[in-house]
Amino acid sequence: MSWPTFSNEAPELAGRVRSCFEAHLHHVLATLRRDGSPRVSGTEVRWYDGHVWLGSMPRSLKGRDLRRDERFALHSAPVDVELTDGDARISGAAEEITDAGLIAEFLASLGNPDAPSDAELFRLQLSDASLITVADEKLHVVSWRAGEGVSHVERT
Repeated sequence: MSWPTFSNEAPELAGRVRSCFEAHLHHVLATLRRDGSPRVSGTEVRWYDGHVWLGSMPRSLKGRDLRRDERFALHSAPVDVELTDGDARISGAAEEITDAGLIAEFLASLGNPDAPSDAELFRLQLSDASLITVADEKLHVVSWRAGEGVSHVERT
């Protein structure tokens, strides 16, 4: 599902997850290598045209991984050790964007004239999202899965 669909189905959770990702520039992306083992890479994400986008340098390993197997997991990598604001994660499938016009529009939206025009670009489709926080000495996990809605678990 697209980010807008997630946002419509779970607006409060989507807003909090997005805030976690927008609070910091660098995040952790998990992809699958050719042999099926996991690869973890640093990455940045951006919201553009209502969707979540991930870019990479040309011929990057994470881009190769996503072209071979579109599945990903993305972690907001919070710096708040108390998890007051939350630890957000999204998973799904990365759709490679090859339309030169759309790539140019996205790069222009960054406001960085030095952005490489040969960047690889992926629009992220979601299968699930979660937000983990700590409050009142309890761990709170709010999760959403496509077609299943939102659930909330508390643990002490």
